[in-house]
Amino acid sequence: MSVQEQINADIKDAMKAKNVDKLAALRAVKSAIMLEATKEGIPEVSDEISLKLITKLVKQRKDSAAIFTEQNRPDLAVDEVNQLAYLEPYLPVQMGEEEVRKVVQEVIAKVGASSPADMGKCMGPLMGRLNGKADGALISKLVKEELSK
Repeated sequence: MSVQEQINADIKDAMKAKNVDKLAALRAVKSAIMLEATKEGIPEVSDEISLKLITKLVKQRKDSAAIFTEQNRPDLAVDEVNQLAYLEPYLPVQMGEEEVRKVVQEVIAKVGASSPADMGKCMGPLMGRLNGKADGALISKLVKEELSK
C-alpha cells in the first residue's frame, strides 16, 4: 500500500471515528501531496516525495508549536503537537544521536576535515547519506561539535 493510499484510508477512519485533530493533520498531508502532483503535472507522486512532504509538515508543526509556546499560546501549541503525533508514524524511524555521531565521525575522517571551516565539505556527503534518516539540525549540530574538538 502506497503512502497516499494509506493516508486516504486513515482519513476515512478518522472521519468515522470523528477524530478532528487526526483528520486535520491528514487532510493537510493529502493537500500537500495533491499540490505537488499538480505542480509536477503527474497523476500521483511517489512514496519518496510523499515522505519528503510529510517530513516538511512535521518540521512546520514542530516550529509552530515552539513559537506558540514562546508566545504564551499553549492552546495553539497543543493543537500542533496533537497533529504532529498523527503525522510522525508515517515517517521512517529516525536514527539516534549516537548512530548519527558515528556516521559524522566516519565522514569527517574520510573527507579529512579538521576545523569548523570544513563543515561544508562534510555536510554534503552526510545529507546524501542520512537523508530522511536523521534531522538536518541534529546532523549540523554534531558536525559542529566534532569539528570544534
